[in-house]
Amino acid sequence: MPQITVGLAMTLLIIGNIIGVFSDALIKTLPADTAIYQFVLFRQLTAVLILLPFCLLSNKQSLFAGLKWHFIRGHIWLLGAVFMVFALGALPLATVNAIFYTAPLLMLPLAMILFQEKLTSHSIAAAVLGFIGVLIVVKPTQINWAAIAALVVALTMAVNNLLVRKLPQHHNVFQTLMLTNLVGIPAALGLALWEGKPWDWTPMLTATGSNTFILIYAGICVLVYRAIEASKISSAEYTGLLGAVVVGVLWFDEIPDLSLAIGSSLIIIPLIWLAKVEAKIKQTSKII
Repeated sequence: MPQITVGLAMTLLIIGNIIGVFSDALIKTLPADTAIYQFVLFRQLTAVLILLPFCLLSNKQSLFAGLKWHFIRGHIWLLGAVFMVFALGALPLATVNAIFYTAPLLMLPLAMILFQEKLTSHSIAAAVLGFIGVLIVVKPTQINWAAIAALVVALTMAVNNLLVRKLPQHHNVFQTLMLTNLVGIPAALGLALWEGKPWDWTPMLTATGSNTFILIYAGICVLVYRAIEASKISSAEYTGLLGAVVVGVLWFDEIPDLSLAIGSSLIIIPLIWLAKVEAKIKQTSKII
């Protein structure tokens, strides 16, 4: 595999986040009376079915190595999926995505605690400015259960992105994602049975489409966070907010205002600045 540079990793994260917005948009189209846990189970099942052919073509040696970490990530992923459906059903697309994109900010202290990463002044400044931009876009006036649910999703995203380093290096992206979803199916089935609603397979198509988009995003995260320190690239996650705004306007008639332009500028400009700083540092280190 070619070496992934900081610039390439940030570009991949930007693309992944824009793709991931369409997953959220599909979830938001679910009827209000949809059985939430059934839908989450459908997402787990379709993910395994989508990924299984790719895994069969891969080297299957030691497929279940590191199962403990797959188990932990899989249930964190499941928790995030449940709270994501709740949040998207109650908040505007742009608002909920703005809260989701606090994940990169959460990753900075978590990376320092879990992996003793050193935080540079550049990455901290970019993350803080980006978070301020998110707050300007959201214009939070009060905290409600939906906002808390979205924050839980952001936390699960941050933890899962960091824990990819604990996974076996010989597992490719397809195997990693399949195992993440596979280990969570028993718990998802238990939640669906506990929910007690009549089985309705209608949302299966929505689950498949949503899952396809989010698996692409998750695969990119596994790829780049395994190769590059989170503190160097996590600010790129913020750009998905712009995609959420565009999709919100075109699909859900969410009209942006001036605060959106100001907040988005605080997200994008520090991102561009950080990429240039990292490139300059890398170039200087090569000369030395």
